[in-house]
Amino acid sequence: MLYSPKTSNLPKNVELHQQLLIPLQNEEENCELFSGHWVPDPRGSQYTNVSCSSIPESKNCLMQGRQDTEFLQWRWKPDGCELPRFDPRTFFHIVRGKTMAFIGDSVARNHVESLLCLLSSEEMPLGIYKDTEDRNRKWYFARSNFTLMVIWTRFLVVDEERVINGSGTGVFDLHLDKIDKNWADKLPETDYAILSAAHWFFRKNYFYDKGKMIGCTFCGEPGIESFEIDSALQRVIKIVLNYINNCKECNNILTVLRTFSPAHFENGSWDTGGSCNRTHPFNEKEINLASLEWKLRNIQVEEIKRARQEAKRTKKFEVLDVTKAMLMRPDGHPNSYWGNKWMKGYNDCVHWCMPGPIDAWNDFLIALLRRHAYTDFTKS
Repeated sequence: MLYSPKTSNLPKNVELHQQLLIPLQNEEENCELFSGHWVPDPRGSQYTNVSCSSIPESKNCLMQGRQDTEFLQWRWKPDGCELPRFDPRTFFHIVRGKTMAFIGDSVARNHVESLLCLLSSEEMPLGIYKDTEDRNRKWYFARSNFTLMVIWTRFLVVDEERVINGSGTGVFDLHLDKIDKNWADKLPETDYAILSAAHWFFRKNYFYDKGKMIGCTFCGEPGIESFEIDSALQRVIKIVLNYINNCKECNNILTVLRTFSPAHFENGSWDTGGSCNRTHPFNEKEINLASLEWKLRNIQVEEIKRARQEAKRTKKFEVLDVTKAMLMRPDGHPNSYWGNKWMKGYNDCVHWCMPGPIDAWNDFLIALLRRHAYTDFTKS
């Protein structure tokens, strides 16, 4: 239940602001949103694969033939409070006149696609930019003067794929002293930067600093220091957050780091016949909080805490901690229902069906935005 103060004597715009942004009262105000469990919710999703016309075919699991729909009938319940459903009206009120950029790989794009479906019930956006590969996109919501972007980057830092005989090898050289300008150049125009990275670290990569190789993952070569994935990711996240904190042109920016979104391959990996056939969430006893996925999450949380302690006056840092919630959702992936004509037999246990569990990420996101907007309001 939302706390609503007496507002009859307030100007209409201030009254609306308080009604929308007053945080959950008393014990709920400081509730840890990300510690909880999934509970049945017969209401189902806020949109359907028919009502939202922008769902990509690869995420439209029901259109691709998935028959079970129980995966749509769960909601995230924090242990100490209720997490309200996403409200597009409140979202647009918070972000009016602002620009939000989702910066990351195809899972970041998946997050944006969910947000677009949730927002479209209130206002349809105008697509104002798309690159030739459809990796970088921009939408504009005229009524709220809000711009939404998705910016592609594999690692957040500069990478170069090794090529043999004209073909990519899937092996990358990462330059830890060079931030990827594809997103960094757009940071000064951004009010909310939603960062994510990790999936591309699960391969052979070589790391450089000032042009000198300093280590690698999965290479096992003599004379080269071997990095674990968590160590490599930590180096990158630290460098990226330091860059944002020291960006002189980036003022009044809220940086949100989304934690690792786990895959759920069983009986193999993506290219060895692995699949994710489950139709029911895990409970807390069925997930492994000693796993690599949880180590990556802990590193990301740790680096956000450090960045927050060192934050300059015009910088704010927050964490969108989805890892525990998504460890429990092996039932939410496209699996074989992703309609890829060129990779028959390969299952997608990395991305998320739409509608589906990924919509909870935007319940989390708007809760964080409300808290920050309310804090800013009370200070003004």
